[in-house]
Amino acid sequence: MSGIDDLGKAHEGKFALNEEQEFKAVARRNKLLGLWAADLMGLEGEAADAYAKEVVVADFEEKGDDDVFRKVRGDLDAKSVEMSDHRIRREMEELLVKAREQIHAGQ
Repeated sequence: MSGIDDLGKAHEGKFALNEEQEFKAVARRNKLLGLWAADLMGLEGEAADAYAKEVVVADFEEKGDDDVFRKVRGDLDAKSVEMSDHRIRREMEELLVKAREQIHAGQ
């Protein structure tokens, strides 16, 4: 029976590691998205970094990506940056792939 218990613990550990990596990847995606949007809004240096942090924090408002999307959409609109909803969501998807690759590569 201990073999089954060990297998169960191994699966639990792998699941926990995968969840932790996905959490990190989403946080990194949000930072990258913030930097992307900051560039579109003409923010540079510390202002761009501060904005990227705001986007990361926005993700804690509710489950899912809608809170992050609304933050970026609203800020781009406020700065009169023309950008479709589809393009923002596509950027979110592409940056999540990039973030996952970075996390798996240990960056």
